[in-house]
Amino acid sequence: MVSIHIRGLVRRFEDVVAIDNLDLDIAAGELFFLLGPSGCGKTTLLRSIAGFHLPDEGKIKFDNDDVTQVPAHKRETAMMFQSYALWPHLNVFKNVAFGLEERKVPKSEIKERVEEALAMVKMEGLGTRKVNQLSGGQQQRVALARALVVRPRCLMLDEPLSNLDAKLRIEMRSEIRRICKEFGLTAIYVTHDQKEALSMADRLAVLDAGKIAQIGTPEEVYRRPTNALVAGFIGETNLIPGTVAFSSGDNVHVKTAFGELAARPANPDWTPEAEEKVTLSIRPECLSLSRTPQPQNQITGHLSESVYLGEVAQYSLISEGHPHPIHISELNPRRVIRDSKQTLHASAKPEDVVLLPHS
Repeated sequence: MVSIHIRGLVRRFEDVVAIDNLDLDIAAGELFFLLGPSGCGKTTLLRSIAGFHLPDEGKIKFDNDDVTQVPAHKRETAMMFQSYALWPHLNVFKNVAFGLEERKVPKSEIKERVEEALAMVKMEGLGTRKVNQLSGGQQQRVALARALVVRPRCLMLDEPLSNLDAKLRIEMRSEIRRICKEFGLTAIYVTHDQKEALSMADRLAVLDAGKIAQIGTPEEVYRRPTNALVAGFIGETNLIPGTVAFSSGDNVHVKTAFGELAARPANPDWTPEAEEKVTLSIRPECLSLSRTPQPQNQITGHLSESVYLGEVAQYSLISEGHPHPIHISELNPRRVIRDSKQTLHASAKPEDVVLLPHS
């Protein structure tokens, strides 16, 4: 395993700055996720760390080794691609052995290491199978075994589960995390899938325009996003503009189109001033619906949509004076409210209303 240290990294493509003076530290043995909207620079950053892109400025270190100008094949990393990139004319064994053969590893050692890698991904005894005889999940395991067999210092994964169906994605999430932790791998994982990142990552970074918008554990980033982009990208949220009225203890009271709402700053060191413009973020699952008025943080309106999904009921509440619906999720619903004419009241605890800078 290896720790990774990036300082002042810049990568340009003609007039486009894909990575903009970025600093990042990844601990040895950490499963670290990069995510963000399309074009934010996450794949460029991954490929820069792997050595496929050489930076225009900055440094990349593996432990204390400066690898900034070291070519990809000498960095001792392995990449797992979205498309699997398996050789269709080779069987499973030959696909996994390919990297070792390129490195001129002795045949006896190749056999031992390939069998070991196939066992790691639970593909024992399938070495003679053709790639086209495998399911999508099995092909993914072969691609992972091929990456692991070279015993990389760092494993890079570029949206590796995007071609799998929902059930297989969930299964492979657990497998990839198990393997990384069991064998002490440092792994960097790029994805668009927020649930994938939240369920697997030790830490994650949300990128925006080549910069890190926020970095932290899944719980920190989900519960306390530092800006509206992060709040809206990691999961679903209701973003409500407002103006600060006053502060009282831990709470900041904000004037909004729904009335006054009490919130907690995402950054505990930030105390906004009166009349300062801000944005509130409220997750749908933090709101509860009631037929009776609530004493605090109340949003009143009528339902425009009710959706029953078994484990959750989803509601859209339209409130007078606000153009966008407020989204509410009720877990384990005993009954589903479908009356669109009834006046309902949604409310959230102040600690679940996150105060963000105005965007």
